[in-house]
Amino acid sequence: MNAPESGTVRTPAAISPASALAMMPPGLRFQFLDEIQEIDEKHVVARYRFRQDEYFYKGHFPERGITPGTILLEAMCQCGVTVHSYYLLAREMSVKQAKQFRILFTSATVEWHEQIAPDSVITMRSELLAWKRRRIRSRVKLFDESDRLAAESEISGIGVLLGDDGR
Repeated sequence: MNAPESGTVRTPAAISPASALAMMPPGLRFQFLDEIQEIDEKHVVARYRFRQDEYFYKGHFPERGITPGTILLEAMCQCGVTVHSYYLLAREMSVKQAKQFRILFTSATVEWHEQIAPDSVITMRSELLAWKRRRIRSRVKLFDESDRLAAESEISGIGVLLGDDGR
């Protein structure tokens, strides 16, 4: 490998929270990130409002809506695995190249503490535990509007490059 000219070292470009959110795949039928408040190599802070008319409340539960745990886990994965992986990939290559990847969820352990009702705003705080060869492991804590811990998880995922045919 050749040394950089003039002794310079490539510095990864700065990526704003809004730019990181914009790297999420277009056309997702469900995205549970309204805003990335903070993002860097070590952590992400994101927010989402569960709207009263979300499709899953009708059946979970008809007499009193409660956000399903699988939806909360998906939100935590989008924060701690997906958007953080896109951010880290873009720092290693470019935003354009990073967007050619799809981030796949691979494992999770979760503890549930509080219910999340319709029309609630959640805040997720993710801490990077490992990033190596496009594999990520994070600890994500999900807080309700009163800043009470509603769930905590350790989740993992991997970035895979889409082929020329989109698969």
